[in-house]
Amino acid sequence: MIHIYHNNRCSKSRSALEVLKNSGEEFEVINYLETNPDKEELEKLIKLLNIKPIELVRKNEAIWKENYKGKTLTDLEVIEAMAQHPKLIERPIVVKDNKAVIGRPTELVIDLLK
Repeated sequence: MIHIYHNNRCSKSRSALEVLKNSGEEFEVINYLETNPDKEELEKLIKLLNIKPIELVRKNEAIWKENYKGKTLTDLEVIEAMAQHPKLIERPIVVKDNKAVIGRPTELVIDLLK
């Protein structure tokens, strides 16, 4: 089953959700701001995305700028920051089988579904 880590306040996330609705495939919506992913879940997502933890961080968020910007953080510290402040997690994340993409641009979600 496909999973989308979704924030309804985000236009890119809403666009990715629309792609999934139109795909005809079954999917589960994970409102990650309500059900915060823990460190283990974030580690799995990062591995599926094949990126470094810092690449999943929304660096323009006030929480990042006020608490973390300019600091040298280990990968684990970055993951802990996202687990503590899920608003820092880039969105949307769409997972299908053993692959995942950050749905920016939405075409990445379309490619994942092929």
